[in-house]
Amino acid sequence: MTSPEAPSLYDRLGGTDGINEIAAAVVQAHSINPAIKDFFADSDMEKLTRDVADFFNMGSGGPAEYQGRDMPSAHKDMNLNEAHLVAAIDDVLGVLDARGVDPVTRNEVLGILYSFKGEVLFQ
Repeated sequence: MTSPEAPSLYDRLGGTDGINEIAAAVVQAHSINPAIKDFFADSDMEKLTRDVADFFNMGSGGPAEYQGRDMPSAHKDMNLNEAHLVAAIDDVLGVLDARGVDPVTRNEVLGILYSFKGEVLFQ
């Protein structure tokens, strides 16, 4: 007998609707986080929310196509450091925790986000 296939990360995050809600909450959290909010002061928050949603959707195995800039282009000339990265990731984890996302899924998202460290911090 075959065991049922485990739900994808996309499904565990709530599909497109859940990911859209996560993205909106993450962008909101970033916009008020004292460590990183200044980076978002001149941003088009609606576009940023769409880009974050598409990024999470595609990156988690969903059907969306991310049309935003690649990580190095999006973060070029921002002079980000490790503390900025940790603050941004903490915002994401806080949103996931507030939504009751299970620890395995949370850690999977953490691993994916942290894998972009070199592209964001240019290390």
